[in-house]
Amino acid sequence: MRSALDDRITLKYGAGGQAMRALIREVFLDGMIPAHPNGDIGLAAMDDGAALRVGDRWLVVTTDSHVIHPIFFPGGDIGRLAVSGTVNDLAMMGATDVLGLTCAVIIEEGFSRADLVRIQQSIRAACEEAGAMVVAGDTKVMGRGELDGVVLNTTGIAMSDRVVPDSGLRPGDCLVVTGTLGDHGMAVMARRHGLALDADLRSDVAPLNGLVRAALDAAPAAIVAMKDPTRGGLASALHEMAEKSGVGVLLDELALPIAPAVRAASELLGIDPLHVANEGKAVIGVRPEAVGTVLDRLRAHPLGRHAALIGRCVAERPGSIVLDTGFGRRLVTEPEGEPLPRIC
Repeated sequence: MRSALDDRITLKYGAGGQAMRALIREVFLDGMIPAHPNGDIGLAAMDDGAALRVGDRWLVVTTDSHVIHPIFFPGGDIGRLAVSGTVNDLAMMGATDVLGLTCAVIIEEGFSRADLVRIQQSIRAACEEAGAMVVAGDTKVMGRGELDGVVLNTTGIAMSDRVVPDSGLRPGDCLVVTGTLGDHGMAVMARRHGLALDADLRSDVAPLNGLVRAALDAAPAAIVAMKDPTRGGLASALHEMAEKSGVGVLLDELALPIAPAVRAASELLGIDPLHVANEGKAVIGVRPEAVGTVLDRLRAHPLGRHAALIGRCVAERPGSIVLDTGFGRRLVTEPEGEPLPRIC
Protein backbone atom coordinates (compact mmCIF):
# COMPACT_ATOMS: atom_id res chain seq x y z
CA MET A 1 0.00 0.00 0.00
CA ARG A 2 1.37 3.43 -0.93
CA SER A 3 2.48 5.69 1.91
CA ALA A 4 0.29 8.66 2.79
CA LEU A 5 3.43 10.84 2.72
CA ASP A 6 4.58 12.94 -0.21
CA ASP A 7 8.00 12.27 -1.71
CA ARG A 8 9.23 15.61 -0.34
CA ILE A 9 8.60 17.08 3.08
CA THR A 10 6.63 20.33 3.05
CA LEU A 11 5.66 22.78 5.79
CA LYS A 12 2.37 20.97 6.45
CA TYR A 13 4.32 18.12 8.06
CA GLY A 14 5.38 20.40 10.89
CA ALA A 15 1.93 21.80 11.60
CA GLY A 16 0.71 19.45 14.31
CA GLY A 17 -2.19 17.82 12.42
CA GLN A 18 -2.79 14.63 10.46
CA ALA A 19 0.16 15.13 8.14
CA MET A 20 2.62 15.49 11.01
CA ARG A 21 1.29 12.40 12.79
CA ALA A 22 1.59 10.43 9.53
CA LEU A 23 5.23 11.55 9.19
CA ILE A 24 6.00 10.42 12.74
CA ARG A 25 4.23 7.06 12.33
CA GLU A 26 5.68 6.20 8.92
CA VAL A 27 9.23 7.48 9.39
CA PHE A 28 10.25 8.04 12.99
CA LEU A 29 8.38 5.16 14.65
CA ASP A 30 9.74 2.60 12.19
CA GLY A 31 11.60 -0.08 14.15
CA MET A 32 10.89 1.51 17.53
CA ILE A 33 9.69 -0.64 20.44
CA PRO A 34 5.88 -0.20 20.45
CA ALA A 35 5.40 -0.58 24.20
CA HIS A 36 7.31 -1.31 27.38
CA PRO A 37 6.46 -4.31 29.57
CA ASN A 38 6.18 -2.30 32.80
CA GLY A 39 3.62 0.17 31.46
CA ASP A 40 6.01 2.96 30.47
CA ILE A 41 4.68 5.53 28.00
CA GLY A 42 7.14 5.82 25.14
CA LEU A 43 7.47 7.27 21.65
CA ALA A 44 4.79 5.04 20.14
CA ALA A 45 2.12 6.63 22.36
CA MET A 46 2.75 9.99 20.61
CA ASP A 47 1.84 11.82 23.81
CA ASP A 48 3.34 15.10 25.03
CA GLY A 49 6.32 13.21 26.46
CA ALA A 50 7.55 9.89 27.80
CA ALA A 51 6.83 8.47 31.25
CA LEU A 52 9.26 5.92 32.67
CA ARG A 53 8.62 3.98 35.86
CA VAL A 54 11.21 4.68 38.58
CA GLY A 55 10.29 2.75 41.73
CA ASP A 56 6.75 3.77 42.65
CA ARG A 57 6.93 7.07 40.75
CA TRP A 58 7.23 8.25 37.14
CA LEU A 59 10.06 10.08 35.43
CA VAL A 60 8.48 12.27 32.73
CA VAL A 61 10.68 13.49 29.86
CA THR A 62 9.85 15.78 26.95
CA THR A 63 11.77 17.67 24.27
CA ASP A 64 10.86 20.42 21.83
CA SER A 65 12.44 22.67 19.19
CA HIS A 66 11.38 26.26 18.56
CA VAL A 67 11.57 28.01 15.20
CA ILE A 68 9.09 30.86 15.49
CA HIS A 69 9.07 33.86 13.15
CA PRO A 70 9.21 36.64 14.20
CA ILE A 71 11.46 35.86 17.16
CA PHE A 72 9.90 38.71 19.19
CA PHE A 73 6.11 39.11 19.14
CA PRO A 74 3.43 40.81 21.27
CA GLY A 75 3.33 39.02 24.60
CA GLY A 76 6.55 37.06 24.31
CA ASP A 77 9.53 35.83 22.33
CA ILE A 78 11.28 32.60 21.42
CA GLY A 79 12.90 32.33 24.88
CA ARG A 80 9.63 32.53 26.81
CA LEU A 81 8.07 30.19 24.26
CA ALA A 82 10.80 27.56 24.68
CA VAL A 83 10.53 27.37 28.46
CA SER A 84 6.73 27.56 28.53
CA GLY A 85 6.24 24.96 25.81
CA THR A 86 8.49 22.42 27.52
CA VAL A 87 7.08 23.03 31.01
CA ASN A 88 3.57 22.74 29.59
CA ASP A 89 4.27 19.42 27.87
CA LEU A 90 5.43 18.02 31.21
CA ALA A 91 2.35 19.45 32.95
CA MET A 92 0.00 17.89 30.37
CA MET A 93 1.22 14.49 31.60
CA GLY A 94 0.63 15.43 35.24
CA ALA A 95 4.26 16.36 36.00
CA THR A 96 4.05 19.89 37.41
CA ASP A 97 7.25 20.03 39.51
CA VAL A 98 10.13 20.41 37.06
CA LEU A 99 13.47 18.87 38.03
CA GLY A 100 15.39 20.67 35.29
CA LEU A 101 15.52 21.89 31.72
CA THR A 102 18.22 21.75 29.07
CA CYS A 103 18.53 24.45 26.41
CA ALA A 104 20.46 24.21 23.14
CA VAL A 105 20.85 27.44 21.14
CA ILE A 106 21.73 27.44 17.42
CA ILE A 107 22.66 30.95 16.24
CA GLU A 108 23.09 32.37 12.76
CA GLU A 109 26.30 34.26 12.09
CA GLY A 110 25.60 37.97 12.40
CA PHE A 111 22.76 37.61 14.90
CA SER A 112 22.48 40.57 17.28
CA ARG A 113 24.19 40.08 20.63
CA ALA A 114 21.64 42.43 22.23
CA ASP A 115 18.79 40.25 20.95
CA LEU A 116 20.54 37.14 22.28
CA VAL A 117 20.82 38.75 25.72
CA ARG A 118 17.13 39.70 25.54
CA ILE A 119 16.22 36.09 24.77
CA GLN A 120 18.35 34.84 27.68
CA GLN A 121 16.64 37.25 30.05
CA SER A 122 13.26 36.01 28.84
CA ILE A 123 14.31 32.40 29.42
CA ARG A 124 15.36 33.28 32.96
CA ALA A 125 12.10 35.11 33.71
CA ALA A 126 9.95 32.24 32.39
CA CYS A 127 11.96 29.77 34.47
CA GLU A 128 11.28 31.85 37.58
CA GLU A 129 7.53 31.79 36.81
CA ALA A 130 7.60 28.02 36.38
CA GLY A 131 9.82 27.30 39.37
CA ALA A 132 12.29 25.63 37.01
CA MET A 133 15.92 26.07 36.04
CA VAL A 134 18.13 25.35 33.06
CA VAL A 135 20.69 22.80 34.25
CA ALA A 136 22.57 22.04 31.00
CA GLY A 137 22.89 23.50 27.53
CA ASP A 138 24.73 23.73 24.25
CA THR A 139 25.57 26.49 21.76
CA LYS A 140 26.27 26.24 18.04
CA VAL A 141 26.83 28.95 15.39
CA MET A 142 25.98 28.42 11.72
CA GLY A 143 26.97 30.46 8.70
CA ARG A 144 25.06 33.48 7.49
CA GLY A 145 22.05 32.32 5.45
CA GLU A 146 22.21 28.76 6.80
CA LEU A 147 19.68 29.54 9.54
CA ASP A 148 16.96 32.13 10.06
CA GLY A 149 18.25 33.95 13.13
CA VAL A 150 18.11 31.54 16.05
CA VAL A 151 16.65 28.13 16.93
CA LEU A 152 16.18 26.81 20.47
CA ASN A 153 15.81 23.21 21.59
CA THR A 154 14.70 22.45 25.14
CA THR A 155 14.27 19.23 27.09
CA GLY A 156 12.48 18.93 30.41
CA ILE A 157 12.38 16.27 33.12
CA ALA A 158 10.09 15.93 36.11
CA MET A 159 8.89 13.34 38.61
CA SER A 160 5.22 12.57 39.18
CA ASP A 161 3.19 10.20 41.35
CA ARG A 162 0.62 9.77 38.57
CA VAL A 163 0.73 10.09 34.80
CA VAL A 164 -2.19 11.67 32.92
CA PRO A 165 -2.15 10.46 29.29
CA ASP A 166 -4.04 12.18 26.48
CA SER A 167 -6.06 9.01 25.82
CA GLY A 168 -8.08 8.58 29.02
CA LEU A 169 -11.45 9.96 27.89
CA ARG A 170 -14.67 7.97 28.02
CA PRO A 171 -18.31 8.78 27.13
CA GLY A 172 -19.81 11.25 29.61
CA ASP A 173 -16.54 13.00 30.44
CA CYS A 174 -16.53 16.80 30.30
CA LEU A 175 -14.05 18.90 28.32
CA VAL A 176 -12.69 22.10 29.82
CA VAL A 177 -10.37 24.72 28.31
CA THR A 178 -8.41 26.94 30.66
CA GLY A 179 -8.92 30.20 28.75
CA THR A 180 -9.51 32.05 25.49
CA LEU A 181 -8.56 30.37 22.23
CA GLY A 182 -6.33 31.46 19.35
CA ASP A 183 -4.50 34.31 21.09
CA HIS A 184 -0.96 33.17 20.27
CA GLY A 185 -1.41 32.37 16.60
CA MET A 186 -3.33 35.52 15.82
CA ALA A 187 -0.82 37.75 17.64
CA VAL A 188 2.10 36.22 15.73
CA MET A 189 0.23 36.41 12.42
CA ALA A 190 -0.61 40.08 12.93
CA ARG A 191 3.00 40.97 13.75
CA ARG A 192 4.49 38.87 10.95
CA HIS A 193 2.30 40.34 8.24
CA GLY A 194 2.02 43.86 9.66
CA LEU A 195 -1.77 43.68 9.85
CA ALA A 196 -3.35 46.97 10.89
CA LEU A 197 -6.03 45.68 13.22
CA ASP A 198 -8.00 47.84 15.63
CA ALA A 199 -7.31 45.43 18.48
CA ASP A 200 -4.59 44.55 20.96
CA LEU A 201 -3.60 41.00 19.98
CA ARG A 202 -1.14 39.45 22.41
CA SER A 203 0.19 35.91 22.71
CA ASP A 204 -0.98 33.86 25.68
CA VAL A 205 2.44 32.16 26.03
CA ALA A 206 2.95 31.17 29.68
CA PRO A 207 4.07 28.21 31.82
CA LEU A 208 0.95 26.35 32.98
CA ASN A 209 2.36 24.01 35.60
CA GLY A 210 1.03 26.06 38.51
CA LEU A 211 -2.45 26.20 36.99
CA VAL A 212 -2.47 22.48 36.24
CA ARG A 213 -1.18 21.71 39.73
CA ALA A 214 -4.13 23.60 41.20
CA ALA A 215 -6.59 21.59 39.11
CA LEU A 216 -4.93 18.28 39.98
CA ASP A 217 -4.93 19.14 43.67
CA ALA A 218 -8.66 19.90 43.47
CA ALA A 219 -9.67 16.58 41.88
CA PRO A 220 -6.67 14.33 41.19
CA ALA A 221 -8.57 11.18 40.25
CA ALA A 222 -11.17 13.01 38.16
CA ILE A 223 -8.73 14.54 35.63
CA VAL A 224 -8.28 11.82 33.04
CA ALA A 225 -6.71 13.47 29.97
CA MET A 226 -4.87 16.69 29.15
CA LYS A 227 -3.36 18.32 26.09
CA ASP A 228 -2.11 21.80 25.18
CA PRO A 229 -3.70 22.93 21.90
CA THR A 230 -0.60 24.31 20.21
CA ARG A 231 -0.03 23.66 16.47
CA GLY A 232 -3.36 22.93 14.83
CA GLY A 233 -5.23 24.57 17.70
CA LEU A 234 -8.13 23.14 19.67
CA ALA A 235 -9.42 21.18 16.68
CA SER A 236 -6.21 19.20 16.27
CA ALA A 237 -5.83 18.53 20.01
CA LEU A 238 -9.40 17.25 20.32
CA HIS A 239 -9.11 15.05 17.23
CA GLU A 240 -6.00 13.42 18.64
CA MET A 241 -7.53 12.91 22.09
CA ALA A 242 -10.81 11.56 20.69
CA GLU A 243 -9.11 9.20 18.25
CA LYS A 244 -6.83 7.74 20.90
CA SER A 245 -9.65 7.43 23.46
CA GLY A 246 -12.22 5.99 21.05
CA VAL A 247 -14.88 8.63 21.81
CA GLY A 248 -16.72 11.32 19.91
CA VAL A 249 -16.77 14.93 21.10
CA LEU A 250 -19.76 17.28 21.10
CA LEU A 251 -18.75 20.95 21.44
CA ASP A 252 -21.00 23.86 22.41
CA GLU A 253 -20.09 26.79 20.15
CA LEU A 254 -21.63 29.37 22.47
CA ALA A 255 -19.42 28.13 25.33
CA LEU A 256 -16.12 28.50 23.45
CA PRO A 257 -14.10 31.35 25.03
CA ILE A 258 -12.75 33.49 22.19
CA ALA A 259 -11.59 37.06 22.80
CA PRO A 260 -13.35 39.71 20.68
CA ALA A 261 -10.04 40.75 19.07
CA VAL A 262 -9.28 37.18 18.02
CA ARG A 263 -12.81 36.63 16.74
CA ALA A 264 -12.65 39.82 14.67
CA ALA A 265 -9.23 38.94 13.23
CA SER A 266 -10.39 35.41 12.42
CA GLU A 267 -13.43 36.70 10.53
CA LEU A 268 -11.31 39.23 8.66
CA LEU A 269 -8.73 36.63 7.61
CA GLY A 270 -11.15 33.75 7.06
CA ILE A 271 -9.40 31.51 9.58
CA ASP A 272 -11.24 29.28 12.04
CA PRO A 273 -9.99 30.18 15.57
CA LEU A 274 -10.32 26.49 16.47
CA HIS A 275 -7.41 25.86 14.08
CA VAL A 276 -5.15 28.56 15.55
CA ALA A 277 -2.28 27.78 17.92
CA ASN A 278 -2.29 28.52 21.65
CA GLU A 279 0.76 28.56 23.94
CA GLY A 280 -0.81 29.20 27.34
CA LYS A 281 -3.94 27.06 27.40
CA ALA A 282 -4.82 23.46 28.22
CA VAL A 283 -7.66 21.12 27.29
CA ILE A 284 -8.63 18.98 30.28
CA GLY A 285 -10.86 15.92 30.33
CA VAL A 286 -12.77 15.73 33.64
CA ARG A 287 -15.18 13.19 35.08
CA PRO A 288 -18.62 14.87 35.18
CA GLU A 289 -19.04 14.74 38.96
CA ALA A 290 -15.92 16.90 39.49
CA VAL A 291 -16.17 19.44 36.68
CA GLY A 292 -17.59 22.20 38.93
CA THR A 293 -14.77 21.77 41.43
CA VAL A 294 -12.12 21.84 38.71
CA LEU A 295 -13.60 24.94 37.06
CA ASP A 296 -13.74 26.79 40.39
CA ARG A 297 -10.08 26.01 41.06
CA LEU A 298 -8.99 27.00 37.55
CA ARG A 299 -10.90 30.30 37.65
CA ALA A 300 -9.29 31.19 40.97
CA HIS A 301 -5.86 31.15 39.26
CA PRO A 302 -4.69 34.22 37.27
CA LEU A 303 -4.11 32.08 34.15
CA GLY A 304 -7.49 30.37 34.39
CA ARG A 305 -9.92 33.25 34.83
CA HIS A 306 -11.67 32.46 31.54
CA ALA A 307 -11.78 28.67 31.97
CA ALA A 308 -14.91 27.18 30.44
CA LEU A 309 -16.77 23.91 30.03
CA ILE A 310 -16.92 23.56 26.24
CA GLY A 311 -18.30 20.10 25.58
CA ARG A 312 -18.55 16.46 26.47
CA CYS A 313 -17.49 13.06 25.21
CA VAL A 314 -20.03 10.76 23.58
CA ALA A 315 -20.04 7.16 22.38
CA GLU A 316 -21.23 8.06 18.88
CA ARG A 317 -18.86 8.69 15.97
CA PRO A 318 -15.56 7.85 17.72
CA GLY A 319 -12.77 10.19 16.67
CA SER A 320 -15.15 12.86 15.35
CA ILE A 321 -15.62 16.40 16.69
CA VAL A 322 -19.11 17.82 16.26
CA LEU A 323 -19.91 21.49 16.90
CA ASP A 324 -23.39 22.41 18.13
CA THR A 325 -23.94 25.95 16.83
CA GLY A 326 -27.32 26.43 18.49
CA PHE A 327 -28.97 26.25 15.05
CA GLY A 328 -27.62 22.89 13.99
CA ARG A 329 -24.54 20.73 14.07
CA ARG A 330 -21.46 20.45 11.87
CA LEU A 331 -18.27 18.44 11.85
CA VAL A 332 -15.09 20.20 12.95
CA THR A 333 -12.34 19.15 10.58
CA GLU A 334 -8.74 18.76 11.60
CA PRO A 335 -6.41 21.10 9.73
CA GLU A 336 -3.98 19.29 7.43
CA GLY A 337 -1.52 22.12 7.95
CA GLU A 338 -1.16 25.11 10.23
CA PRO A 339 -2.59 28.27 8.60
CA LEU A 340 0.58 30.02 9.78
CA PRO A 341 3.80 27.94 9.67
CA ARG A 342 6.68 28.48 12.09
CA ILE A 343 4.32 29.39 14.91
CA CYS A 344 6.27 27.80 17.77
